[in-house]
Amino acid sequence: MIGAIVLAAGESKRMGEPKPLVKIKGKRMIEWVICSFEGTADDIIVVLGHEPEAVKPVLEKLGVQWVVNENYHEGMASSFKKGLKELEGCDAVFLALGDQPLIDRDFLKRAIGVWKGGAKIVSPVYKGKKGHPVLFDKSLFSEILSLKKQETVRDIIHRHTGELQLIEAEKWALVDIDTPGDLQKI
Repeated sequence: MIGAIVLAAGESKRMGEPKPLVKIKGKRMIEWVICSFEGTADDIIVVLGHEPEAVKPVLEKLGVQWVVNENYHEGMASSFKKGLKELEGCDAVFLALGDQPLIDRDFLKRAIGVWKGGAKIVSPVYKGKKGHPVLFDKSLFSEILSLKKQETVRDIIHRHTGELQLIEAEKWALVDIDTPGDLQKI
């Protein structure tokens, strides 16, 4: 079973409004992210944090489960851990960003294939830079869940570079939407 944890807990300060609710071609940003995993991930959970009440109705309409990370201010790792606790029964999970609406479904399928071939971590890479979403094998879940406050998900990746497989991707792997200017570019 493959899971997807979509992080949407931040304050969206630079955007000036909740990023998950920003519309792109008639769909909310969070919808674009969720739709990219449909047919690929068996279980999807969105991790909310700052002002979750604004986003919950959209997730209810989509039939997607969510969890609220009250400690979202501690960073991405705390939100990933919160989502992972809900999907511990999965064989692998994608760590996805809620402000990354251009995820390529073909990459997701290729990542799962590489994971089935034995990789413990699968990440897209574009022009030498690692991006998201990143797929993690269940053998790493307990290590992720035991991350300390000052540690990041990147620390897990660095500890397991021998088990990391990079897949060449396009620019979408690095594109996240933080500001109104970023939104206009896409």
